[in-house]
Amino acid sequence: MRLAGRMSRLGTESAFEVLGKAVALERAGRRVIHLEIGEPDFATPPHVIAAVERALDAGLTKYVPSPGIMELREAVSAHLQSAGRMAATPERVVITPGGKPVMFFTMLALCEPGDEVIYPDPGFPMYASIADFTGATPVPLPLREENGFRIDPEELARLVTDRTKLLILNSPQNPCGSVLTAEDVEAVAKIAIARDLVVLSDEIYSSLSYSGRCPSVLDVDGMAERTVLLDGWSKTFAMTGFRLGYGVFPPALVEPVTRLMVNSVSCVPAFSQHGAIAAQPFGLPFCVL
Repeated sequence: MRLAGRMSRLGTESAFEVLGKAVALERAGRRVIHLEIGEPDFATPPHVIAAVERALDAGLTKYVPSPGIMELREAVSAHLQSAGRMAATPERVVITPGGKPVMFFTMLALCEPGDEVIYPDPGFPMYASIADFTGATPVPLPLREENGFRIDPEELARLVTDRTKLLILNSPQNPCGSVLTAEDVEAVAKIAIARDLVVLSDEIYSSLSYSGRCPSVLDVDGMAERTVLLDGWSKTFAMTGFRLGYGVFPPALVEPVTRLMVNSVSCVPAFSQHGAIAAQPFGLPFCVL
């Protein structure tokens, strides 16, 4: 069977390959300590499980609107507002099966051959893989030890060209654990505005901090109109298997991303979304580790 050429450009996440081998060892009777996959080592909170059980008992097992049930979109909007992260209407929130679809859908909607996507390196391997899959050119932005593994705005400015379409930020950062400062995000935002870049701000670890709320590019005036916020429940509430994430999109991207949802996964299960509604009111602006 001859695969499409684009499949040669699609990478993988090695952690899941190792997880598959680890599970096979467990099935064979071996005891395995899992360090391969990025998930909390505590159980999903009981009130979340109870909410899912209630939803199942109530028969909430049918299709729901592709961008998510409005109750959850409203809960996300209210949480972001109360946490001081951003003001966004529920209509800008799209519920996705995990965080990766936010990356996939954003790049599929925006990027074409000849475009460039700047991403942090080292970083989550899917950034470069998905960019390459769309036909765009992934451009690594080094995170250097001498700069605390944070983005150097001057180096970023040198990497931006007339072909740059998207800039990916990740703070708190995986795998380095670095956090952008308020000065960093101001400098990055200045570049994004001057060069008319769309920013994908991956803030899936935003609720895990030793010192309070982490600065975000969304704190800068004018950035909400050109930034996609990626977040979810997996890390904060130990809900990795629920496959629940969300994107907050600029208005012009909401309909295209919803169309990509319709054409790919249709919707996220209603009962999972009700579990997220139960979790959301318990979410603090940050969680001190």
